[in-house]
Amino acid sequence: MSHQIREIFAEYTPVIEPLSLDEAYLDVTDNLKGMEIATEIAEEIRAKIKAATNLTASAGISYNKFLAKMASDQRKPDGLFVITPKNGPAFVEVLPVKKFHGVGPATAERMKRLGIETGLDLRQQSLAFLQEHFGKSGPYFYGIARGIDERRVQPDRVRKSVGAEDTFVEDIFEFEPASAELLPLVDKVWRYCEAHGMSGKTVTVKVKYSDFTQATRSRTLGAPVGGMPEILEVAVALLRSVHPFKRGVRLLGVTLSSLNGNDEEARSQLELSF
Repeated sequence: MSHQIREIFAEYTPVIEPLSLDEAYLDVTDNLKGMEIATEIAEEIRAKIKAATNLTASAGISYNKFLAKMASDQRKPDGLFVITPKNGPAFVEVLPVKKFHGVGPATAERMKRLGIETGLDLRQQSLAFLQEHFGKSGPYFYGIARGIDERRVQPDRVRKSVGAEDTFVEDIFEFEPASAELLPLVDKVWRYCEAHGMSGKTVTVKVKYSDFTQATRSRTLGAPVGGMPEILEVAVALLRSVHPFKRGVRLLGVTLSSLNGNDEEARSQLELSF
């Protein structure tokens, strides 16, 4: 279905930057249909996805990547939201920074300690202040607080990792049920790798607790993994390293990175897995 959705995107523009299996940025400034209104393009794409896959799709339309991503979160799972150049700065102003794309839980907590909880709070900080406290991310935060994001849609972006995660209806407190939840995540990651002829050397497990704090553990192997059992074995060991859990586990994630799908070593590892 992911391939079907990408094919629909490609009917409108070749400038597509995938974010995940079911999400992407599209630059439709110069589109293949010659359509002038981005909202109409989004409506057509949503309708085609529904007809082809019977899945709903939400869309965010705006003049830069940050605001398009923020807009896409407003009408999930089946809606459309537009942020115009006129409304961009005002939209950001009232938004909690913890909801900003690119601001993780740890950064949001650091901002809170500095008295920054909304877009308006962030906009009131100087560039020098943000660079001092957030380093290379400072200029990015300075821009998005004003509705500015100069990043271009990058259709040839190299994928650096493949990951899957799941949020649980009820918190998990014991190791065995938590480790059992790793299997479908690892299966999803490896099926994607097989379909795209790639593997990776670094396995990362993310654990998010009921209070939204989180822990991550990674292990880098000497060669690309050869199959799902190897990823699962490493993931279980990484999960064990944070047990006993300090709180109930709300979310688990598994990521494979240091991807390599082009050299002979990676190909031989993949062939061996069959």
